[in-house]
Amino acid sequence: MNFGRLLTAMITPLTESGAIDWPRVADCMEHLIATGTESIVVAGTTGESPTLTHREKLELCRYAVRQADGRVKIIAGTGNNNTQASVELTGEVASTGVDGVMLVVPYYNKPTQEGLYQHFKTVAQSTSLPVMLYNIPGRSSVNMDVDTMVRLTDEVGNITMIKESSGNLVQVMDLVSRKRKDVAVYSGMDELIVPYLSAGADGVVSVAGHLAGSSIKEMIEAFIQGDAGKAGEIQRRLIPLVHALFMTSSPAPLKYAMSRLGLCEEHVRLPIVSLHQGEKDQVDYVLRSLQISR
Repeated sequence: MNFGRLLTAMITPLTESGAIDWPRVADCMEHLIATGTESIVVAGTTGESPTLTHREKLELCRYAVRQADGRVKIIAGTGNNNTQASVELTGEVASTGVDGVMLVVPYYNKPTQEGLYQHFKTVAQSTSLPVMLYNIPGRSSVNMDVDTMVRLTDEVGNITMIKESSGNLVQVMDLVSRKRKDVAVYSGMDELIVPYLSAGADGVVSVAGHLAGSSIKEMIEAFIQGDAGKAGEIQRRLIPLVHALFMTSSPAPLKYAMSRLGLCEEHVRLPIVSLHQGEKDQVDYVLRSLQISR
């Protein structure tokens, strides 16, 4: 199954009371589809998955599948640091009609490479859905080695995607050269999309895609067509946006930016807090300078 080159890990819009804002979920999805996103990740960490309930995750998957109506693929974030809970959620989301699942490296536990292998193998083998592995050592404190990723993709046929967020281009090149040929590698870092493509990656699972989807799509297409100069120019132009989106705990800056576009409210769930005025001013400055509007 082809999930495309521009995938976006979507926020979960919330009301002031903290409930999921369903009309705004639809608004965000329509905006992403209109600006080039080919697959949407729901209930991922950008969607504040650690503070979503089990029931909310299932409701999000059902709603997203209905709203997408086949126009884009839907990937559900079903990974966490509890293997059995991940197996159970993965099994349940299959009935919602999602097209795949994303499994993040377990956070806090600090598993060994063998622990990572056993964890991902157990969850992936519990489903027939395509599986994306998500390596993000900056958040999980553990880097999944290339040996472990290759071992998993060699032995578990439905592991067909890897979101690689180590920022280590040598690791990316090693992975691309050794992985199973049908496994897609995606950058998980918006500031390194072109370097990752140069290393052999297939696309990006983006956060900035909420605000600059059309530019990111143009950048990827330029690179694929051999215009590395144009791709690099777009990449450099988007760096201030990426820095702004991660100036403090994500997705607080992104939700504020999306609120400025009228697509959602800025509300987040504790322990994440909304931006203070100085941080809002920085985001506003970047949006104005890049002429980002709805």
